[in-house]
Amino acid sequence: MSAVILYTCADGKAFGGLPGPLAHPCGKAAKALDDAGHSYEWRKVKGGTLKFWTWPSRASDRAEVESLSGQRAVPILVLDGGEVVSGSGEIAQWAQAHRPQAEPAEG
Repeated sequence: MSAVILYTCADGKAFGGLPGPLAHPCGKAAKALDDAGHSYEWRKVKGGTLKFWTWPSRASDRAEVESLSGQRAVPILVLDGGEVVSGSGEIAQWAQAHRPQAEPAEG
């Protein structure tokens, strides 16, 4: 399976294992990829929506995310062909549906 890139907020993988509504979306997406056995590049971006002191720089901090997905929200997963999967639920579904194949044992 080719490389994919996961963009998350600065909280990254934190709180992804918490139950349902308590789980942080970025952590939930990362946990889903990890649990399904995916390898991915991980990029953290600044500009959290609940951190009002980051609002003035949010547009520049998330310019790459916006150019890829048309939105500033994370998490997003960029597939090797450039397709973007947005949101933790959609990323979790993609992770399960596209589990990497196990490498055959040599011997």
